[in-house]
Amino acid sequence: MTATMAIETEIILPAVVPAITLPNMAFFPQALLPLHIFEPRYRAMLQEVLKTDRLLVVAGLDTTPNGHGFEPPHRIAGLGLVRACKKRDDGTSDLLVQGVMRVEILGIEGEQPYRRVRIRVRPSKAGSSDEANAHLREETQHLLVERQRLDSPAPEGMTSLLQTIDDPDIFTDIAAFHFCRDHAVRQRLLSTLNIHERMRFLARYLRREIDATELRHRLQRGLTDDKISHN
Repeated sequence: MTATMAIETEIILPAVVPAITLPNMAFFPQALLPLHIFEPRYRAMLQEVLKTDRLLVVAGLDTTPNGHGFEPPHRIAGLGLVRACKKRDDGTSDLLVQGVMRVEILGIEGEQPYRRVRIRVRPSKAGSSDEANAHLREETQHLLVERQRLDSPAPEGMTSLLQTIDDPDIFTDIAAFHFCRDHAVRQRLLSTLNIHERMRFLARYLRREIDATELRHRLQRGLTDDKISHN
């Protein structure tokens, strides 16, 4: 299977890929994810990944009871490319994984010595006109700036970076990965293939966060969180 992406000219995507399942994780295309590898099964996985195509799936842990066994992954996950790896003296490793594309996990091929999953690419679709998506992207950018001003300092340089990204697909994914604190919201955004719907959902989430922050500030009347009982 061949797929084209922004960060690589071309990549040959195998049908079965090693996978890591992590709690409270939604891994988006273009995102950079640091990982510390210490479990024996993931050490074995890393050795194989580095010897082959450096690809692995990072999936969120689906806590919904479904009878699918140990550490069930969410169906929509992120395929990543290991960009850097530093092995420590104790045998553990620090990785930097870059998101490549959304994938759907079709099934688990095996668990030993590490998990391997069958996948297919799930590309995004515009969902609306270029003009409508550009307008919604600008609106979402303003909401991000307002939320940061009120309560939520962004990672260093992130706001400036987002201002340079015109592509609504990439813009929304990076914003969701860095600015959404709610895991369920992040996973829903990851699972939404329609770009316009994804941005609209992100904008609604940001508005709710802004409204809640403004209400908290009014109720506190200038008191810090540790002094709120005096209000």
